[in-house]
Amino acid sequence: MSSREAILQLIQANKPEHKPLPEASFPTTGVDLVEIYKASLLKNGGKFYLSTSASGVNTIIQENFPDVKHVISLVEGIKGTRDISVKDDPHTLHNLDVAIIQAAIGVAENAALWCPEDRLIIRALPFITQHLIIVINKTDLVANMHNAYAKINLQDNPYGVFIAGPSKTADIEQSLVIGAHGARSLIVALIG
Repeated sequence: MSSREAILQLIQANKPEHKPLPEASFPTTGVDLVEIYKASLLKNGGKFYLSTSASGVNTIIQENFPDVKHVISLVEGIKGTRDISVKDDPHTLHNLDVAIIQAAIGVAENAALWCPEDRLIIRALPFITQHLIIVINKTDLVANMHNAYAKINLQDNPYGVFIAGPSKTADIEQSLVIGAHGARSLIVALIG
């Protein structure tokens, strides 16, 4: 018997007994998901707005970005200044000021927003824009990532991205740079 076979036999003989994973329980009743989400988003460097309808986001755009020229909106009821299609080259978005997209799921514990590909049109859109506004319905908020992953169906949409704040990076010298790898600002408009 070779030393390799001897080692593998010893490993096989010393396998621990299989035990099932513990049941995970995360209380979500009696919790104000909106307040938890808002606090998480503010910690991440984002801005939070509560709106009764998607058309209210037009006011948010005027308040925060009064002089922008290039706005793409993929949310019905919100005005944009240019259109986008799957045939567009992402490089043509180099001068995009504001992009408005709609998230499918919002996670209260960390402010992450699940944006599947069918709501992005072009995958680069939330990363190439200077400022990003994400609209989410109040009914699409969940307490934690466990609940979010339970709702995600990768068969229907094999690509998606979680976005939880504006782009940030820091180096060993502790110099924080905002907007290095994506949008410089994130505004979340909660509808409902």
